Amino acid sequence: MSDCLFCRIIARQSPADITYEDDAVVAFKDIYPKAPVHQLIVPRRHIASLLEATEDDIDVLGRCVLTARRLAEAESPLGVARRLGVNTGPEGGQVVYHVHVHFTAGRRARADA
Repeated sequence: MSDCLFCRIIARQSPADITYEDDAVVAFKDIYPKAPVHQLIVPRRHIASLLEATEDDIDVLGRCVLTARRLAEAESPLGVARRLGVNTGPEGGQVVYHVHVHFTAGRRARADA
């Protein structure tokens, strides 16, 4: 979709600091990070929202989660908090309508968390 920012990033039509890519997903640094490490993992295929995901999307959505694990192993040592999140729909805070997983890390995990 030409009007989708993440589709343009995937197609290299818009700039991004890409940190990982394979045949199914692309990961890049968030331009408005909420943590010392904040990356977005997006499927190459446009899926507007989790609300629109179908059975056909199971594999690519799973690849997003496994990519987050790979980023966690590379980006954040043990003992550092890591979090995955998916904002869905306007009430859920979704701003770009292309499914994306937020991977954040870098703040020390609290002992009581």
